[in-house]
Amino acid sequence: MNVLIVGRGGREHSIVMELAKSEQVTNLYVAPGNGGMKKQATCVSINEMDIDGLVDFAKEAAIELTIVGPEAPLNEGIANRFQAEGLKVFAPTKEAALLEGSKSFAKDFMEKYNIPTATYATFTEADEAKAYIEEQGVPIVIKADGLANGKGVIVAETKEQALEAVDDMLVSKAFSEAGSTIVVEEFLPGREFSLMAFVHENKVYPMVPARDHKRAFDNDEGPNTGGMGAFAPVPDITEEHIAFSVKHILQKAADGLMEEGRPFTGILYGGLIMTESGPKVIEFNTRFGDPETQVVLPLLKNDLLNVFLDVLDGKNPELVWEDASCIGIVLASAGYPGNYDKGIVIPKIDLLANSFVVHAGTKMQGESLVSDGGRVLLVGAKEATLETAREKVYRVLESVQHQTDFFFRHDIGVN
Repeated sequence: MNVLIVGRGGREHSIVMELAKSEQVTNLYVAPGNGGMKKQATCVSINEMDIDGLVDFAKEAAIELTIVGPEAPLNEGIANRFQAEGLKVFAPTKEAALLEGSKSFAKDFMEKYNIPTATYATFTEADEAKAYIEEQGVPIVIKADGLANGKGVIVAETKEQALEAVDDMLVSKAFSEAGSTIVVEEFLPGREFSLMAFVHENKVYPMVPARDHKRAFDNDEGPNTGGMGAFAPVPDITEEHIAFSVKHILQKAADGLMEEGRPFTGILYGGLIMTESGPKVIEFNTRFGDPETQVVLPLLKNDLLNVFLDVLDGKNPELVWEDASCIGIVLASAGYPGNYDKGIVIPKIDLLANSFVVHAGTKMQGESLVSDGGRVLLVGAKEATLETAREKVYRVLESVQHQTDFFFRHDIGVN
């Protein structure tokens, strides 16, 4: 088969790495891709938001399956357009992707279908939001309604932080239109985990759970990021927790979307938290998580192409998972998630057995591989236990720990 992957980050490189193993893949393309994908796929210089260009390429190259990675083209209706052109695509429609595209829609949806989540209120006026915060107290969570590259969530521990977040979003328009509506919700204490599933309409096939680390610096300090590392599976999440989450969260979401006339096909991601009263939803994503994908897919024994095709055909892909642990640690540009330089030559990383590198923000500049984003690489390892996998990744990262142009957390997989 000729297969196209849309996107340029670590999540897409991880999908490329798995599909490259399939004997059924004849030609593997990625648009636009990054500097690290060229060994396994043909990079096509079409922006992920150029839906017309992607449709034209899919026709020209006789693409038989397209997988869409990032959230932005999903919310622009890329799946709708591909379907209208008779092209097979593994991705939710614009209508189904609204579950990620609008926090207020998602919260109203969860309330309607009795999916466990934090109490909340939605605002467009700063004064009303501030009055609600005064009434509720802190800690409290403020979220931009729309897509904000994983940065539109503020966990405010003081009233000053909360009020400042409201002003940033509703008054200063820090997130442009994405923050013109905000959701203010109850802070849920507990340990977070991610549970992704392959979904087609009302059929839900869960993956192994993962946990990512959002804060930029050690000990969960610093600003929120798109994720500084992840591991899977999660030792403190039991089979009972997973069963509850599938039945009362993922399945209810799939059924609810069917009932709303927004049938879902693609990856449904539950960003969950284990509270004293059980798992609750922090957020839904409508695509593979990043960096969770980079540690979940290496544990999948199935041919990933077969999984995509089976799910699209309404068949049970009968997922089989390795009895092992996988961990990945992000090498980020100095300054991330704030301002950072691009075009820095990436140091050579010497891998060990069962370790790997996933490229996220990289590009080729002449003969050199250089940085092209905040999260540059993910260094991962798969071993029998989380402890041995973690130890191996940090051994690999020893060669870059004194780099001043890049940084990484030293406590991924510990908490």
